[in-house]
Amino acid sequence: MMWLFAVLVVLAMAAVAVVASGRTGALPEEYDDRPDVRVPAGRLAGDDLRRVRFSLAFRGYRMSEVDTLLARLADQLDRGTAAEEEAREERLRGGEEPV
Repeated sequence: MMWLFAVLVVLAMAAVAVVASGRTGALPEEYDDRPDVRVPAGRLAGDDLRRVRFSLAFRGYRMSEVDTLLARLADQLDRGTAAEEEAREERLRGGEEPV
């Protein structure tokens, strides 16, 4: 009786190995069901980065680190945009052509 049980266990393991190796036929086409990260086309602003949310994944990145980096980048973008606007206004006040 013990031999029969051992043979059945070995046969079951062999069946699992055959199925896992894909020899029983092709697996259905894989599709990605995660939502895309929505970032608008064109020039980015700080608010665009603040609205970005990444999907969760097993053994992925720490959300707090990603959020901190995105907040820092958004602040830098806002400061750069504000500086560009000030420079453009200064050029307009000085009578230069806008670029």
